[in-house]
Amino acid sequence: MKFDTLDKKMRVYETSADLCVLPEVAMVARLDGRSFTRLTKERCHFEVPFDEKFRDLMVETARSLMTCGFRVVYAYTESDEISLLFDRREQIFGRKLRKLNSTLAGEASGRFSLLLGQVATFDCRISQLPTVDLVVDYFRWRNEDAARNALNAWCYWTLRKDGQSEQEATRRLHGISVRQKNELLFQYGINFNNLPDWQKRGVGLTWESYTKQATNPVTSQEQVATRRRIRIDYNLPMRDDYSSYVRRLAHSTT
Repeated sequence: MKFDTLDKKMRVYETSADLCVLPEVAMVARLDGRSFTRLTKERCHFEVPFDEKFRDLMVETARSLMTCGFRVVYAYTESDEISLLFDRREQIFGRKLRKLNSTLAGEASGRFSLLLGQVATFDCRISQLPTVDLVVDYFRWRNEDAARNALNAWCYWTLRKDGQSEQEATRRLHGISVRQKNELLFQYGINFNNLPDWQKRGVGLTWESYTKQATNPVTSQEQVATRRRIRIDYNLPMRDDYSSYVRRLAHSTT
């Protein structure tokens, strides 16, 4: 059988299940670290409940995903996950989900592993969001998840550092309200509201324009050039203010 005939025959089995995101539908990728609880607590021994070194690894991985060939307008990271909002006009890989998921997971895994100095892996899934309101809801969801996880983590590890076992700390927190969790922390001298915003709300990465002096390569004359760079926000707004923040970014992609 000639190669061209064989190639055409076998290619069908590789691409028959390909699904593509429809034009003009917003895409948000969410990447999650695989077995990162074991990685952070047992293999690398990062500080609990939060470690700035781990945060910086996640931020730098998110930055890499914004600059590796995709049209990403907003990256958001909290805990061991990264969410990416793509420009609605993004056409890379023909918007094929298989290619997007595999490439993004590979890029994140490779970059994080190089930064960490040992193997770490991410998975990826794409949310297809047809309206700006749904894009806002998605990032509100992850933002609220960050706040909930931060409160639970601070309560759990405060009890653990006070000598309680895993079972005792878990049992102590089971079924108690947000107010009760805040009161528990206050008993240990911790005001949750005063903790760093990045722990409670995550970190956002956006593009910003700036000007700089440059030399025209043709005329050798000095001129002002406009460039783009990534801005990292460790103090994201909350609730409705965050909704407005995301809405502006989502509208900028249309």
